[in-house]
Amino acid sequence: MQETHPIDGDFIDKITAIIEENISDEKFGVSELASETGMSRSNLLRKVKKLTKLSVSQFVRQIRLKKAMEMLRQTSLNVSEISYKVGFGSTSYFIKCFRDYYGYPPGEVGKRDMNADHPISGDQPGIKRRTAFIGITIATGLIIILLFIFFDPLSTQPKDLEKSIAVLPFQNDSNDSTNVYIINGLMESILNNLQKIEDLRVISRTSVEKYRTSPRTIPEIAKELNVNYLIEGSGQKIDDQILLSVQLIEAPGDKHLWSSQYDREAKDIFNLQNEVAKSIAAEIKAIITPEEAERIDKVPTEDLVAYDYFLKGLDLLNKRTHENLKDAIPNFLRAIEHDNDFARAYAAIAMAYYFLDENQVEKEYADSINRYADKALLLDSQLPQSLIAKALFYMHNGEYELAVSYFEKALEYNPNYDLVFAFLVDLYVNHLPNTEKYLEYALKGLQLDIGSYDSVTQSFSYLHISNAFAQSGFVKEAEKYIDKSLAYYPQNLYSEYVKAFILYAKNKDLFETKRLLIDALKKDTTRLDIIQEVGKICYYMRDFESAYFYYRRFIDVREALKLDIYPGENAKIAIVLSEMGRVEESEKYFNAFRVYAEKDKSIYKPLSLAAYYSYMGDTDRAIENLRVFSEQDNYHYWILLFLEIDPLVDNIKNLPEFQNILNEIETKFRNYHEQIRSSLEEEELI
Repeated sequence: MQETHPIDGDFIDKITAIIEENISDEKFGVSELASETGMSRSNLLRKVKKLTKLSVSQFVRQIRLKKAMEMLRQTSLNVSEISYKVGFGSTSYFIKCFRDYYGYPPGEVGKRDMNADHPISGDQPGIKRRTAFIGITIATGLIIILLFIFFDPLSTQPKDLEKSIAVLPFQNDSNDSTNVYIINGLMESILNNLQKIEDLRVISRTSVEKYRTSPRTIPEIAKELNVNYLIEGSGQKIDDQILLSVQLIEAPGDKHLWSSQYDREAKDIFNLQNEVAKSIAAEIKAIITPEEAERIDKVPTEDLVAYDYFLKGLDLLNKRTHENLKDAIPNFLRAIEHDNDFARAYAAIAMAYYFLDENQVEKEYADSINRYADKALLLDSQLPQSLIAKALFYMHNGEYELAVSYFEKALEYNPNYDLVFAFLVDLYVNHLPNTEKYLEYALKGLQLDIGSYDSVTQSFSYLHISNAFAQSGFVKEAEKYIDKSLAYYPQNLYSEYVKAFILYAKNKDLFETKRLLIDALKKDTTRLDIIQEVGKICYYMRDFESAYFYYRRFIDVREALKLDIYPGENAKIAIVLSEMGRVEESEKYFNAFRVYAEKDKSIYKPLSLAAYYSYMGDTDRAIENLRVFSEQDNYHYWILLFLEIDPLVDNIKNLPEFQNILNEIETKFRNYHEQIRSSLEEEELI
């Protein structure tokens, strides 16, 4: 049994007490518990998962059920009364959860022995009651053994499959192509309902779109998307009738688990979408919490004309071209003309305006984004799209910290929302640099968006993940993802030269690094980035003549084209020029480096100044700046790999102070590395 630290036990006792204090509040869940404990939602999820092997939702439900058992034993309240007192809004759902946990319904508690209060084992699928009986005879045991020997019943017992699912594009059975948006809308709504279930991993719509006309088999598609279940569907709208056929397939064996044909009036479209999603979830035994069920059952609008306009707009919004975005907005506006309380339509307008402005130098729609996002939030503050719309306004306005909270809140209500992961990745790469957060959201997003891009884009996605892993000291993982990047697009020279440095981190072989970089350069001799990287490696090797050959090419082109790139390399260039006897030119580059370092606002400013003062022979100021740098956080692994071999620090590297500070830098980085490892392991991302 895993040993529990006393502090961990105190934490479990603390959150148990908080849950019990709020046990009658059915809306008390993950966010509320995180707020009460003063923790972020993600940290709470990680810690509870680590200590209990349960999600927070499962842990809260378990406390509710234990309290229910206590009340059933000690009070005269009936099952319905107790279900509400322990925070279950639905008596039938309470009975189901109680039976699943204890092995019998709550109505039988009075007939059972107190020893029967223990929960049943959930290790084997399909267990509904206790199976341990006293008095099994030896003969029975022998028969069981013989059955196992000759028939091996376990070999045919179904294994627990990860609840991962993809909804393939529904086919339009009608000859009328103008009805495609309705069938697409049905597919997306069913997908959206499944995404609301935390117990499922649901692949994004963009990832499955390429399979609309694909000749691939079900097992092939499932393997590419890394899922165990696929949903196929087709349908048509005839006058006011919707005909829909849906089937669920267990992908590894191409086994049809469930199928159904629906013939419903158009006015029943919301019940149809909800019914299909719940039937699929039930078939693969996914747990739907009361809160999730409530969100699935929520009707977006009572006006079918408004919904029809909304579906037309949504079909255009999903295509994301400038022309389609322009055409989508009038449809959403017509939707709110018919239903002025249609929150999802307001959110869609805000999102369309954001995407219209996204890549424009001159921004036009800030006021429109904010106005429609606020209206959506006012109408439905728990709608993920309302929260995303407001987050996009803050993104548009450059208020990135404010955007994060809205995106993270949207994930509480839709834990599989791929669009949210994409924006969080962008935030933590480009606006709020944080390697730990970037890796968490990039890897989670990759699980949902695994096939949504072309091979070139996919290659660059893997490149960024690999680079983040490398910067954090995860050499093995970095190599794995850079190999994936090159597998998708072998001509990706960025990935090729990043791999050269990853292999250096692995082997510490500068000669191999130089050879790999030159191999990459031969494929495109105009690549200034690779030219200066080769020059840098020659510099570290103290082969200044070769370094000058490459740096000369680099600086000549940089100056001819008046490019302001790689200013941090000027100090290395200056040393190489000095070694080649070009003293006056060397001084020019050292002065340029000093100006760059003094203006630098990044965490690397004191490190640059330490290097400058070291070379200038001012060891006191060099050590002082190095000590300041050692107090920084989140610096890259490359610092550890190259600092000690850099000629710039030759004047201080043998000083005891240098070695002490270097040890501090390495220790801090290792601690940071282990923090990230622990976080990613708890999230089961590595």
